[in-house]
Amino acid sequence: MASYSGSSAASSGSRTNGLAIASLCCGIIGLFFLNIILGPLAIIFGAVARRQASVKNGAGMAKAGIILGVVDVVLWLVLLAMASSNGGFSWYVGG
Repeated sequence: MASYSGSSAASSGSRTNGLAIASLCCGIIGLFFLNIILGPLAIIFGAVARRQASVKNGAGMAKAGIILGVVDVVLWLVLLAMASSNGGFSWYVGG
């Protein structure tokens, strides 16, 4: 029988800050989907994770998440400007 009571690699040593991981994930996914929502979330999560960087690891991920969050917001503004310069938004349904 296998015994699972031993110490695992996940519980030993230092762990990465969860907010840093969330910031990075929101920043990456925001490049493709819902960038106006996920971009600011990546910035907020990254800023909070950077403040906690002395306690937990993940300062690099938090910084990357902040940068990707800013890129998400800028991308949304560029897409909004392009859409408005082409005559605005229109919802065409039908054949």
